[in-house]
Amino acid sequence: MTYDLLIRNGRIVDGSGMPAFRGDLAVKDGMIVEIGKINSDAARTVDADGLAVSPGFIDNHCHYDAQVLWDPLCTFSCHHGATTVIIGNCSLALAPVKEQERAELAGMLSYVEAIPMDVLQAGVPWNWETFPDYMRAIGQRLGVNVGTLVGHSAVRLYAMGKDASQRDATDDELATMRRLVREALDAGALGLSITRNMNHFDIAGKRIPAACAPESELFALVDVLREAGTGVIQCGGGTNPELKDGLLSRLSQACGRPVMYNTLLEQARQPGRWKTHLSHVEETVRQGIRAIPLCNPGSVVNKFTMRNCQVFRSMPTWLPILQGPDDDKLRAYRDPATRAKLRAEVEAPLTPDSTFSKRWDLMIVDEPKLAKNRGLRGQHIAEIAKAQGKEPVDAFLDLAVEEGLDTVFSLGEINMDTEAVAQILSSPYAVVGLSDGGAHVQFHSNVSNPTRLLGYWVREKKIMSLELAVRRLTFDSATAFGIYDRGLLQPGMAADLVVFDPDTVRPVAEDVVHDFPSDGWRMRELAEGIHYTVVNGEVLMEKGTHTGNYPGRVLHNARRQGL
Repeated sequence: MTYDLLIRNGRIVDGSGMPAFRGDLAVKDGMIVEIGKINSDAARTVDADGLAVSPGFIDNHCHYDAQVLWDPLCTFSCHHGATTVIIGNCSLALAPVKEQERAELAGMLSYVEAIPMDVLQAGVPWNWETFPDYMRAIGQRLGVNVGTLVGHSAVRLYAMGKDASQRDATDDELATMRRLVREALDAGALGLSITRNMNHFDIAGKRIPAACAPESELFALVDVLREAGTGVIQCGGGTNPELKDGLLSRLSQACGRPVMYNTLLEQARQPGRWKTHLSHVEETVRQGIRAIPLCNPGSVVNKFTMRNCQVFRSMPTWLPILQGPDDDKLRAYRDPATRAKLRAEVEAPLTPDSTFSKRWDLMIVDEPKLAKNRGLRGQHIAEIAKAQGKEPVDAFLDLAVEEGLDTVFSLGEINMDTEAVAQILSSPYAVVGLSDGGAHVQFHSNVSNPTRLLGYWVREKKIMSLELAVRRLTFDSATAFGIYDRGLLQPGMAADLVVFDPDTVRPVAEDVVHDFPSDGWRMRELAEGIHYTVVNGEVLMEKGTHTGNYPGRVLHNARRQGL
């Protein structure tokens, strides 16, 4: 037999967690057909001597719902070895949608996930109404595979219109929502996404619809997955309700489907809470309940100016100011009465829904605008405030106002404690992921989960074996999200592959690129050590460069695949 692709002499890390071995791998018609010592010819042969060959990585929590329409590679996940991305998370999706509600639906994605509205207006063609229509639209040309979740906020807006964030649904409206979820599942959606994040607002300052739904509505919608016998439930902001009264465990028990939720992490806002959370998850697993958190191998450092900031959005006086015009921001920040309210809200006791830790020592002046302030570069607000004899919030806002809102700040509050993160990543009771690819595009690019895990945590910190790390990036996510034909290197599995150098793989420093519609800019994060990325048997990326191939496809749930 002449194969389409033959990878020779590689270190086969098959995704199972079993020890790697030296061998060849052959591909025909998009499938893995043979692994071992292979003597046949191939249309293309890749010499992987000294390199690892693994299943393609699965980026299991993304927001490329709009970007995929103008960027079918879903950059920059593909640069880090991702062959599959999962979109529609946190109740946010771009379908179903009625023509008159397109702007409102886009406004939810824009503000919650920090994607500029002018970019969405320029880049989204809106040539669909139903969820199956949307799946067909994105499937026209894909570089990577895309799995979709139908979003509760989109479904609720479609069923209830202007009242979607105002009240409970009527019986008829709930029946419509159930029909829309079933329609998406029948078309192949991987599942349903919901949210309990009460700090998720749309661009007009309204709480998004899914966050306004009563628990009874959640149980009614997840029951559709029980009836269909397929699908996963994804929940944004799931930690608080799970720790409070086991909401996600109860949902999983009620419908018999797995629930994946955000997120098991170490954070300055709630020091030590990750230990309580991990103990809770361990007990849940012992009871046979499938309510599993995602965890992230990266520290999250936001870079922002006060023209575009989400740090304080959980605070009622701050939120409308943050969403207003820049001139209004400046007037508000200068006004003594408003300043007093802002100060009081920052200094109030932290709650589980707080979006700022009050750790001013973590708020760094990254790029001062004025020459007279250049000496502040690299200093944190706490030390600046002390030197100036001011309260930290006043020192912060005074600097922002003086520089016309152009000061660049950075804030790192999440996963900064490496010992805590090491324990979280090593737990079998969480699934590695949550890159948020496609979101927060002007604050950070956090798509480097695979290269950070393999480079920093495996090679440098040695917290787990290469084989286990690959499993965490492949088979674990494939199984959790019901993608049963990927995530392992075995004959008969889809040929999604990554060829990488374990000795050099790593993310590189972020920079800025202007490559979005409407001349929009975003943060870019590329990688080193990823030699080949193969999707459905075709080479998509070769040493960081797109080959011109578009072999991706829209992935379907197990029930739809079996039809």
